[in-house]
Amino acid sequence: MTAPAAVEPDLVAGSSLWADAWKRLRRNRLAVASGVMILLFAAACLVGPGLIAATWGYDEATQDLAYGPRPPSWDHPFGTDFYGRDLLVRVLAGGRVSLSVGLLAAGVAATIGTVYGAIASYAGGVVDAVMMRAVDILYALPYMFLVIILVTILGKSLGRVFLALGAVGWLLTARIVRGQVMSLKEQDFVLAARSLGTSGTDIVFRHLIPNTLGPVIVTFTLTVPAMILQEAFLSFLGLGVQAPRASLGALINDGANQMLVFWWTLAFPGGVMAVLLLALNFLGDGIRDALDPRMRQ
Repeated sequence: MTAPAAVEPDLVAGSSLWADAWKRLRRNRLAVASGVMILLFAAACLVGPGLIAATWGYDEATQDLAYGPRPPSWDHPFGTDFYGRDLLVRVLAGGRVSLSVGLLAAGVAATIGTVYGAIASYAGGVVDAVMMRAVDILYALPYMFLVIILVTILGKSLGRVFLALGAVGWLLTARIVRGQVMSLKEQDFVLAARSLGTSGTDIVFRHLIPNTLGPVIVTFTLTVPAMILQEAFLSFLGLGVQAPRASLGALINDGANQMLVFWWTLAFPGGVMAVLLLALNFLGDGIRDALDPRMRQ
């Protein structure tokens, strides 16, 4: 009599954290809609000014003092500013500058904070204590005060603005990465790398930092809107993007000085910035939830 064949258990295909996170993010309709909105806005900012200039002849810098400020119309959907410049073109060009500053400044902050926090945590002991006390001292100082000092010293060019913002905005990332590395550096894969004679530099950059990318990405997405707001504040003080180049913050500053008479010069740049910041924050919240291991099913 033949014995019954053994029934093999069903094999459940495994999935990575990134695959699970992508699935959860796609189920978050608000985050997906925000991401699509940001992509569409970025595309409009990238090609819109050139397309409008080629089609209607409006650009962000050419003034028409005889035309002057006009309310929204078919020819100028967002109206014109005090100098007769088309406000729609300037909002799109300003959005391009603001997005660039936000992304690049957040990238600088994420890079500095990740490397700093990983080195401090892996080194430990006196090195960690000294490096993190420096972070505590910088935390105790007013953030915007440091940014204003750096902008004043480095200059007011666009590149130096995002460099100044990023050079001061890395403190939170450093603390987050330090905490992550603290829990990772005694894991088996790190101990195995040490036993094989892998240098400390390789362990930090090839093993530890790649395993902290989840929290770093979340922090980066939530830092971008903060950097855009800070650039807007600097432009409001006259320390950000300089004329004739526009940014959303500079346009809001100009509109605030004229809003009692020319309401559209504040309403459209302010409305665009509000929608952009909301979309960035919703997307950042969605990515944070998607990468949270506690939400894995």
